[in-house]
Amino acid sequence: MAQAAVDRIVTNFEQKLIMIRRHLHQNPELSNEEFETSAAIRAWLEEAGIAILDFPLETGVIAEVKGKGDGPTIAFRADIDALPIQEETDLPFASKVPGKMHACGHDFHTASILGAAYLVKQKEETLNGTVRFIFQPAEENGGGALQVIKSGALEGVQAVFGMHNKPDLPVGTIGIKPGALMASVDGFKIEVEGVGTHAAVPDNGIDPIVTAAHIVTALQTIVSRNISSLHNAVVSVSSMHSGSTWNVIPSKAVLEGTVRTFQEEVRKQIPAHIRRVIEGVAAAYGANVSLHWYAGPPSVQNDEELTKLSIQVAQKAGLEVVKPAPSPAGEDFAFYQEKIPGSFVFMGTSGTKEWHHPAFTVDERALQSSAHFFAVLAEEALNKLGGNR
Repeated sequence: MAQAAVDRIVTNFEQKLIMIRRHLHQNPELSNEEFETSAAIRAWLEEAGIAILDFPLETGVIAEVKGKGDGPTIAFRADIDALPIQEETDLPFASKVPGKMHACGHDFHTASILGAAYLVKQKEETLNGTVRFIFQPAEENGGGALQVIKSGALEGVQAVFGMHNKPDLPVGTIGIKPGALMASVDGFKIEVEGVGTHAAVPDNGIDPIVTAAHIVTALQTIVSRNISSLHNAVVSVSSMHSGSTWNVIPSKAVLEGTVRTFQEEVRKQIPAHIRRVIEGVAAAYGANVSLHWYAGPPSVQNDEELTKLSIQVAQKAGLEVVKPAPSPAGEDFAFYQEKIPGSFVFMGTSGTKEWHHPAFTVDERALQSSAHFFAVLAEEALNKLGGNR
């Protein structure tokens, strides 16, 4: 084929992915509301002749390209939901929906994995197995991966791969490392019960605000004095509410926060440490206290062998491989890794702002290289898992 014709195919493919990404960016939908997003993804897949699988999901799409024989099945996952953020990018294709924005780049993820599906479809006659494409809802609220698992969409899959865009990595680079890549995400609420009184006579009551303030300070000793210096943990109180006027000491204060770590053994220890601290402080001030714990996704832990393969494929695909610093942000991709081996990568996108910022952007030049990486990974992973070399 003449080089000019090859260039036209490449250009048209890139323009297709940009069109998809911009359509998604203009029409963001929040977790579990991705009905139009799912319909659009389904239409783009059907347009390419890619089979849609029937799983009991209200939103999200599961598709599949089946190659020859009865080889292994692998899965690629993209998240499709947006965030409740008012966009401030001034892009010509900015969100049309007030208060909603793809401020985490899930539109980029979806377009990239759709592109990979298109490329894999072209190779289906020589594909040594099956590639399943999971367009997952509700990553931002942490429940989407569990919905997919419950639907049965992971059954029969031997390995799962995914990615997140990384604004601080330039286009053309990819961050890959074995082991811990993203943190576990747990939440907590602490309710402090005191005795309300007039602010002028605090001795007639039990001040929950003073108790809560000491709890906030005391919680910081968990990381500094109870967690090994060889491990990682963050305990952050991010919300404190109490009282409604200036001259009344209220009867209740409520604290909320999050815990992040990369080690499961540390994660299991922290609730007990929190309970011990808050009960001790509350007792010292005569208050009552209760702890509500909200377990979220575990830490993203990349399989050693699959990650080695991802590095080899990235180099083959012409990407510069870097070893990224682990991120204290969370990812419900980790729920898949509790079931089957998986590997998650950071794709460089030369962004100007970090995730969840109202001016978050990605460089669309990364779309084509991302799609190409996963397409090559599909072939190589199937060959490796199927015993072909």
